Order: sequence, then C-alpha cells, then structure tokens
Amino acid sequence: MNLDELTARLHAIRDHNDWRRFHSPKNLAMAASVEMAELVEIFQWLGEDESRRLEPAQLEHAGQEIGDVVLYLLLLCSELGLNLEQVVRAKLADSERRFIAPEASA
Repeated sequence: MNLDELTARLHAIRDHNDWRRFHSPKNLAMAASVEMAELVEIFQWLGEDESRRLEPAQLEHAGQEIGDVVLYLLLLCSELGLNLEQVVRAKLADSERRFIAPEASA
C-alpha cells in the first residue's frame, strides 16, 4: 500500500470538491469516529461467533466502513503533519515492548 499515492488521491478528491475548509483535524477526527460507529453498528447485536462469520453483504459493508475509517485517519495525519506509517510502526513497537518483551524480573 503506497500511502503517499493514497493521500494524493484523497487530496485530489478533497480539492476537486472544495472540502479543504471542512478538513480541520477536529472535523476529521469526528468523521473517523462516526465511520467507526457505523462499523460497530454492523456487529451490535451479533454474538461472538456470529461476528466472526459475517454474511457476504455484511462483510462487504464492514470493508467499506473500515476503508472510510482508514481514509479519514490518513487525511487526519496529513493535516497534522504526521506520517501514518511511522505512527503505526512506532505504536506497534511500543506494544511489542509492553506486551511481549521478556519480564525484567523473573
């Protein structure tokens, strides 16, 4: 996945529709949250096992909402001057240190 290419394509859509004025970090964070809520809604009344076996239409819908969340986060990173790949790699490294690093005292 080339994040620079995706960001450029998102910026082209944004600029073509004159949406830049709406793309403040606050608005983008809220939009990502709304899309995440739409993803959560797919699973709202499903049991644990059902949530692992979505019907094809549900799975497609989940993919669309996941895409929306990721694209808004990519736009948010762009507005904040953050590199999404670097942010994710740093967080993953932190989680690896915290959750799979050997115990200091055994």
